[in-house]
Amino acid sequence: MIRNSIDVATRVSPNLSTLIENRLNRAELEQAITLADMRGFVTGVLTEAFSETEQLHHFDINESLLDELNALIDEFGETALAVDFVQERASEPLSRIIDAVINDKDRKHPQTLGMIKEAMVSGLSASLVGAGVLDEDEDDDLLAEIEALIGRHGADALAEAFIRYE
Repeated sequence: MIRNSIDVATRVSPNLSTLIENRLNRAELEQAITLADMRGFVTGVLTEAFSETEQLHHFDINESLLDELNALIDEFGETALAVDFVQERASEPLSRIIDAVINDKDRKHPQTLGMIKEAMVSGLSASLVGAGVLDEDEDDDLLAEIEALIGRHGADALAEAFIRYE
């Protein structure tokens, strides 16, 4: 299967992205999940009577996800890898850390995920907790989160692309 060369995740709703990500997290690692697999999963969740009602009224979120999946399949094909359609963003607390590193005037080069992790390990997270930028309980899982992003995208991925603006 060929990976898409454009950032198709920007064309997916947050709800569908979350559904795909949850499905991928529950799948076996060897199995490549396609858009067709996701459509089968969504239609399998809906009962037959529920599906018939939704086809008539089109008001439920599940049906709109199915419509969105069908549109993606029409455009990218059934064999497109579902992982390409997951929007990768940092959590709000990790976004605050990334923002703090990016806005550090002493840094001259674009910041990567590896540099963010290095800053966190060097005490930035604790410093931000002390400054009130992060809560103590937010700090607990941030190292695991940055390591997961590095595992998926590499240490050289630009950190700014993962900031969640909400």
